Amino acid sequence: MPISPLISPVAVTAYQCVSAGGDDVDALYASLLANRPCLKPLSLFDIPFDTVVGEVTSALPDIRRDLQTYNSRNARLALKALEQGGFRAEMERSVACYGAARVGLILGTSTSGIYDSENAYASFQQDGVMPGDFYFTKVQTAQATAEFLRLEMGLQGPCYAISTACSSSAKALAAAQRLIVTECCDAVLVAGVDSLCRLTLRGFNSLQLISADACRPMDAGRQGINIGEGAALLLLEKPSADNTDRPRLLAVGESSDAHHMSAPHPEGLGAASAMAQALRLAGRDVSEVDYINLHATASTLNDLAEARAVASVFANPPPCSGVKGLLGHTLGAAGALEVVVSLLALERGFLPGTCGLQMPDPECRFPLVTAPELNVSPRLILSNAFGFGGNNASVLLEAA
Repeated sequence: MPISPLISPVAVTAYQCVSAGGDDVDALYASLLANRPCLKPLSLFDIPFDTVVGEVTSALPDIRRDLQTYNSRNARLALKALEQGGFRAEMERSVACYGAARVGLILGTSTSGIYDSENAYASFQQDGVMPGDFYFTKVQTAQATAEFLRLEMGLQGPCYAISTACSSSAKALAAAQRLIVTECCDAVLVAGVDSLCRLTLRGFNSLQLISADACRPMDAGRQGINIGEGAALLLLEKPSADNTDRPRLLAVGESSDAHHMSAPHPEGLGAASAMAQALRLAGRDVSEVDYINLHATASTLNDLAEARAVASVFANPPPCSGVKGLLGHTLGAAGALEVVVSLLALERGFLPGTCGLQMPDPECRFPLVTAPELNVSPRLILSNAFGFGGNNASVLLEAA
């Protein structure tokens, strides 16, 4: 018997990104097909241990003069993504169509402007005063880059940030869908942006979670994670005759483990709940899912918990893979960035590989895609993003 959906789908009319995989979606697609790590030694600042990172090393654009108080690496990553592949033009079309007051903006981030705050406090230690051009509320706070994008695009709809660790921008997609289906907005710009900083690298290293070498998601010999950075932008709009040819965001399942500050529930109960909820909200059956983009950070506990969660939800799991061995873990940006990966899979007809995977963990009782599979036509994709504190989100997407 068909299951009635509990939330209406919305159209994904445009998406762009910048990451270690390249400066736009076409470059990311090429990197996914090559299936080679885009991870390199860190050049942005010095750290006292060995690792590789997913760093954006290409030039970042300058913030315009009247918005200089928002100047941060995070904002410049977001601006770079905005300028790629005609995304700004799509935003301008949306504003012209609906009016600026009907277009909202929700940002998912975890680091925000921490990198720039670190630099400012280093200057304070040296000179005894904070830099005159450093504005904490417009650089460091979670909503800073959201406010910058709102002003850059002249948006007047609801604007706020969500910061729930590594699920942040996946949850931003859920919030954006609710704004549209409740008719608070006709369109919403969803941004997932995180930049490298000393705090996260040193923090994860103190938890003994950082791998010195390129990480190996779902591998029996995995040694830990690599941190990355990036910006992903997605334009969601209410369905109309003009966007029937665009993929759909069907639903986002959300849950909280309430188990531990950093470790997931060992059986993946929260992760399983998020996946099951996404399907229930969309009125879809587990048998309809063609591919799962795993969170797959390459940490021992997280990969094991996710493997158990997938096995508990899917009696016959579809092909699965994870892309963090290619891009690194982009933290608060990961949810949105990997939804972009999933949209590329839907629209360009392929399944991404699991870069770095050598020997699958025996606990992974599902078909792992090791190398990219071409000439396939997935129609329903589930993309997972799980964060510290048991903040879980699973995004369900459907081809046009």
